[in-house]
Amino acid sequence: MARGTSLALGVAAWLAWRPVLAADTIGPGDPTRWASQDVLLVGGIAIVAAVVAVSALAAFKVRRTHSLYRAIFGAVQQPRQVIDRNGKILFVNSAFRDFFGTVDKMAPDLLAEEMVGDETAREQLARLATDAGKGIAGSIDLRVRPRVREADSGEGADPDEARTEWRFVAAYPLPDRPGAVLWRIDDITLRRQMEQVIRAEQEGFVDLLQHAPIGFYSVDGEGRFLFANQALCGWLGLPREQLEDGRVRLHDLIAEPPEGCPPYVPVASGAEARGEVTFKAGGGTFLAAIHQDIATDKEGGVLHTRSVVRNLTREREMVEALEHSEQRFERFFLEAPVGIALIDAQGKLIECNAALGAMVRQEAARLSGKALTELIDPENANDVTAALGRSGQDDGPWAPVEVRLAGRENVCAMYITSVASAPGGNAGCIAHFIDITERKNLERQFAQSQKMQAVGQLAGGIAHDFNNLLTAMIGFSDLLLLRHRPGDQSFADIMQIKQNANRAANLVRQLLAFSRQQTLTPRTLNVTDILAELSHLLRRLIGAGIELKMVHGRDLGTVRADQGQLEQVIINLAVNARDAMPDGGTLTITTSDVTIGKDQPHEGEPMPAGDYVRLEVTDTGCGISAEHRDRIFDPFFSTKEVGAGTGLGLSTVYGIVKQTGGHIFVDSEIGVGSTFRIYLPFHKPSEQEIAAAEDGSARGSRDLTGMGTILLVEDEDAVRSFGARVLRNKGYEILEASSGEEGLEIIKERGESLDLLITDVVMPRVDGPTLALKVRETLPDLDVIFISGYTEDAFRKKLGEDDGIHFLPKPFSLKQLAGKVKEVMGDRQTAAGSRKAV
Repeated sequence: MARGTSLALGVAAWLAWRPVLAADTIGPGDPTRWASQDVLLVGGIAIVAAVVAVSALAAFKVRRTHSLYRAIFGAVQQPRQVIDRNGKILFVNSAFRDFFGTVDKMAPDLLAEEMVGDETAREQLARLATDAGKGIAGSIDLRVRPRVREADSGEGADPDEARTEWRFVAAYPLPDRPGAVLWRIDDITLRRQMEQVIRAEQEGFVDLLQHAPIGFYSVDGEGRFLFANQALCGWLGLPREQLEDGRVRLHDLIAEPPEGCPPYVPVASGAEARGEVTFKAGGGTFLAAIHQDIATDKEGGVLHTRSVVRNLTREREMVEALEHSEQRFERFFLEAPVGIALIDAQGKLIECNAALGAMVRQEAARLSGKALTELIDPENANDVTAALGRSGQDDGPWAPVEVRLAGRENVCAMYITSVASAPGGNAGCIAHFIDITERKNLERQFAQSQKMQAVGQLAGGIAHDFNNLLTAMIGFSDLLLLRHRPGDQSFADIMQIKQNANRAANLVRQLLAFSRQQTLTPRTLNVTDILAELSHLLRRLIGAGIELKMVHGRDLGTVRADQGQLEQVIINLAVNARDAMPDGGTLTITTSDVTIGKDQPHEGEPMPAGDYVRLEVTDTGCGISAEHRDRIFDPFFSTKEVGAGTGLGLSTVYGIVKQTGGHIFVDSEIGVGSTFRIYLPFHKPSEQEIAAAEDGSARGSRDLTGMGTILLVEDEDAVRSFGARVLRNKGYEILEASSGEEGLEIIKERGESLDLLITDVVMPRVDGPTLALKVRETLPDLDVIFISGYTEDAFRKKLGEDDGIHFLPKPFSLKQLAGKVKEVMGDRQTAAGSRKAV
């Protein structure tokens, strides 16, 4: 076709040019005219041949170029398609066929089928096709859900679960073919997935950077913030936008910017700044540590900084708290009042406090490395070793081990607590030592007091029974002496009986003094006067080999005590001192006034503040050992040989002093001697006591007879019989009752005629105080005299302070009983006379 076209063009050219040529070169009638025409013909043919040859060559080149383009187009691995303006498919490559499985549809239609339900994507694709038809190139990324192909349409395939894919779609209008478009389709699913992973990682990194608990920032060469994370913004109290807008610079936020440094350097330590900086934060500041380096360009200019900020506020607070905790722990450990030691697994001390060093009388620093058992008395070493072994087996609390420290009298309760590891990873335990020496002493004293109380109750009961017997013995002796005067043959025998009864009464008083239940007749005394009266007796008691010295204080205060009991205290102490100085020595008795400013514990016994008269009895004897010192006041305790002492002397002294309201302490040293100190409280006599003393001295001997009706209630027949006979002989009418119940019956019958009630305190069923209370219900003005071997306190607690209640201790004599009744009846008659006169 191209070759025929070229030939026709050549013939036409020749025919067109022939007249011209002929007219220009050959005239009419020229003989050479036709010859010239032939030449022209031949030339035209040549020209036509040349044109045909050129056309053939051009067609060959076109075919070869078309084949090259087709080969290149087919070699592209991504789908490509060319369509004209009418939608006719001009060309597709093999990749298009492999990708879509067909070539009879345009690319936009095939893509639309993969975007079912996504109207937005369909609109984008339609807009792209329209623009391409108008000669405008463009491209879009489309998210598609591919159709289920035959290869994927097997059993169990679910189109809804097909994975989402991405397509890059581009439309390029062909410049030499109006309306023709080249469609480019690339599968970019993998790229988008990689971009999503990268974006997720970037977002995670940005999130980490933004919300990290440490500050990050970057500034340029002028100190303008290029980046600041949330942590730093929060510390500074500024929003990130305000930091990064360029108005706030680094040095504006530093409390003391470094002088002479570039605006991007926070501390004066070079370009790679490291150090501590104080930042401004709202109305305050905070301390931070900065680590910064610089990113520069090829010429060395500053591009930006990479800076890390660590807020030291919490860290410094923790450091301060840790230091405070360490100091507090060190104070608790070093200054604890109990001994504390850290023990390693081998039972050796790693560290201990000063209290433990004081307990063992060694410097705490020198105890490190010593075995724990070296600090313990050998008798307790096995117990300590066993306790250390138990601590390594279980963390449970263990009972304390009582140990005695080596070479010391101290007794400690040792608590062992296991720990996970000691310094250096050496597992061990912690030992606490609590000095319980005083507690043990108190326990011994408590046990002693319990024992003394028990024995005292026994002694009091025995003494009560003896007092009833002695009352009868002394009383009937007095009745016999009324009939047998001096010179009578029986007088001496009766006096011997009475004297022995009185001696027995003194022994009973010792028992009651030991049990603190003896009846005292306290009165105001001067200790100096008592010692002066006893001096001759004391010299005879201690013997000629012992020197007696008395040192009297001047203007001593008076005390209120029973004179006989106080004399017994002094005599017992003197006899005890004599026995402690078998080879002779010196006994010194000293008196003085002392004032105790505040309550003072002394040997486990508190002594109240106040004014006291102090009586000191000091000997130069053998002394008392420490193990015996705490037991010297125990009843029946004695270091003397069997038969040489009863063991009641010092216990009786203790009982008398305590019952008087005083205190007794002892200091002793082996080979040096002992000192007993007695503190008796001051007593200032009242006007009534002074008047009573003067009246008692003026009475002398008096008439003991009287008149009236007396009810005598006594369960001991001998005492009741003696008392009834004595009072009848003195002129009184006596009604006798052997029990409280019988006494109540008599009161019902003869109550209005009674003038006085005499009753024993201790009786079965209805005792004396109960009887008195019942009598007072009907006879409130009836006077009552209690007779008992116990103290007056035994019934005063029930009856209170009543002027109509009187007391007569057992054993009593005839004159004592008659005198007490005369005293009470006389006061009653005097009061009645006074009322009658009024």
